[in-house]
Amino acid sequence: MKNLSPNEFSELSAGECLREERSRLGLKQEEMAQIGGVTRNTQGSYERDERRPDTGYLKALHAVGLDVLYVVTGVRTAAPIGELSEDEEVIVKRYRSIPADDQKSVRRFLQAIADDVAKASN
Repeated sequence: MKNLSPNEFSELSAGECLREERSRLGLKQEEMAQIGGVTRNTQGSYERDERRPDTGYLKALHAVGLDVLYVVTGVRTAAPIGELSEDEEVIVKRYRSIPADDQKSVRRFLQAIADDVAKASN
């Protein structure tokens, strides 16, 4: 199993990750609360990190696309190959076809770009 470096984890709290996921899914607090079987006030308390959601809530929301791993750990669940766009599939296939040393160079390059983007957004 791969060990994750600290920069692979989101710096957001669980509540912030939950709010981000709600936004990604295009749901209002009330809608997400209904799906999860809680009140809007409870939903708000989850997003403010005042309370932690239980597994029943997370399971219900997983059924509509919530990335539970991201909410709990801050690490995004990798998209299965079938869910990649055509451009992403081409990139993955090309990446897999190059030697390991070149793959390492590509990963360093992408990390440098991601670091620059993160610095610019701060």
